[in-house]
Amino acid sequence: MTTKLRFALPFVQHLVLPAVLLAVLFLVAAPILQAQPDPNPVVSSAREIYERQAKYMIAAAELMPADKYTFRPTPAQMSYAQSIAHVTDANTFVCGMLTANPTPRGPRTSDSLSKDQLIAALKASFHVCDLAFAGLQDARLGDTITFFGGRPAPRARALFEEVGDLEDHYSQMAAYLRLNGLTPPSVKPAKQ
Repeated sequence: MTTKLRFALPFVQHLVLPAVLLAVLFLVAAPILQAQPDPNPVVSSAREIYERQAKYMIAAAELMPADKYTFRPTPAQMSYAQSIAHVTDANTFVCGMLTANPTPRGPRTSDSLSKDQLIAALKASFHVCDLAFAGLQDARLGDTITFFGGRPAPRARALFEEVGDLEDHYSQMAAYLRLNGLTPPSVKPAKQ
């Protein structure tokens, strides 16, 4: 004798079975979809660092008062404005190396620009890098590019240079902020 499920309302049978099948499919498919490997793990990892440092650098540039842009701890060190100008130029040039069509090096950004002008130039340089990162793939990191001094290097060298330079100069900017009694943007407030 076979027992057949009967529903009080016939339309419930048509709703329950598809819903149950959909739930089972979701439970089976979700872990599989999440486990898909990143096709560009090197570029993705570098992009995470780049995006974090870009956000910190723009915030740090905005945080320092305009009258402190000439600050330098010692005469041998870059001023705050020189650091921002350097990063602006490095971003534009190095991120150009990450693309298939690098842009030629243009005139240097002057550290005598106003705070607002330097911040605008810095943001524009990060836009150049955003575009470069958007089109960059791990498979292209071994391609030969023309690096500093006209010497050949793998494209990966420019990627490492970009990320390393941002971390280096953000730490410099954070120290300059601290020396002027300001808390760097990367510092999380203490939990109370």
